[in-house]
Amino acid sequence: MANLMDYLDWRGDLTLEQSPFNEVDNLILSELSFVDFQEIVPSPGSGKSVELRYAAESFFSRFQEGEKIDMGVLVPDEIPNMLRRMADSRRFGEMRLNCFVDWLDVGKGEQFAALTIETGDGRLYLSFRGTDDTLAGWREDFELACMPEVPAQKKALQYVEEVARQFPRKKLRLGGHSKGGNLAVYAGVFCPAAVQRRIAAVWSNDGPGFHTDLLDLPQHRRIAERIYSIVPKSSVVGMLLEHEEDYTVVDSDQLGFLQHDGFSWQVMGDHFVTLHQVSRQAHLSDQELRKWVHEMPVEQRAKFVDALFSVLGATGAVTLTDLKTDSLKATGAMAKAMAELDKETRDGLLRFLGILFKSNLRMVLEGIQEEKKPLLKRWSLKKKEES
Repeated sequence: MANLMDYLDWRGDLTLEQSPFNEVDNLILSELSFVDFQEIVPSPGSGKSVELRYAAESFFSRFQEGEKIDMGVLVPDEIPNMLRRMADSRRFGEMRLNCFVDWLDVGKGEQFAALTIETGDGRLYLSFRGTDDTLAGWREDFELACMPEVPAQKKALQYVEEVARQFPRKKLRLGGHSKGGNLAVYAGVFCPAAVQRRIAAVWSNDGPGFHTDLLDLPQHRRIAERIYSIVPKSSVVGMLLEHEEDYTVVDSDQLGFLQHDGFSWQVMGDHFVTLHQVSRQAHLSDQELRKWVHEMPVEQRAKFVDALFSVLGATGAVTLTDLKTDSLKATGAMAKAMAELDKETRDGLLRFLGILFKSNLRMVLEGIQEEKKPLLKRWSLKKKEES
């Protein structure tokens, strides 16, 4: 099966005038905000847009020829290759980039990044970066479960308002992958009504959901029909908390948690290969995680998040790459920090990790069973022919 890299080969020579913007274009542009365009693309209100081809050339000039560009532990390594193909294509090469923001406060555990793309069809795509390699970014993901609003959501809303003022005549598309999808939906729901009317679509690509009360708000109802939620068949991240029930399920060539990687999503022509529903095990995992979250009082959730990241912070790591680089030392520091927690908090952490491990194992096993079915069917047919 094919993925978005194959799509760039197939459709890269077609402009948006020849083949209109689609869901795969959305995923590509949502991944683009993971590229570090610092000092290449201007921040909001500080300069003219730059052509994607030029931005790509400037980005790659930072590295030696043949040097591997490390995107971190969880950010797909294919993103630099994706950028190269975009720059070489008629479809994306002449798009223009502006309003790049990359903000990190390690002390407060806050992370936010976004990029605006002028797509050339009279519209903008505001791409919100999802969870990156930083522990600060991951902390905010967990805080979504215990806080009505996290700092990144406030920044996303502010960002939409700034971009809307800078480009007063443009229609807007908002989108992101993982946490970026959550930020796109949040900003689309809470931006001023005049800005909301300019929004053509909001894309959440396997982004976590929200607390139930947000879905009942009139601001959400006004834009609900323009929100497109896409999740892989064994989604865990995109099924967290409450979400729009009318979501699209896409096929993936990976198993378990690895399906969160958008580069594993299967593409056919100008759309994703879709399924009727998420897998049975993904549904069970969703129910189990929701039950665990809902049973825990809000104060206890906040205490849990503090405990989890105090354990990770005891290693001195700032990113997941830091943890991976010196894993032996990190494991020792985390074990010591875990031992210092009170029993209730420690048991809660262990239960959560157990749910995640069990969920992933179940989905991997289910995926293996699905892969075996065609082989078993062919084997059965062969046996019938022989008999």
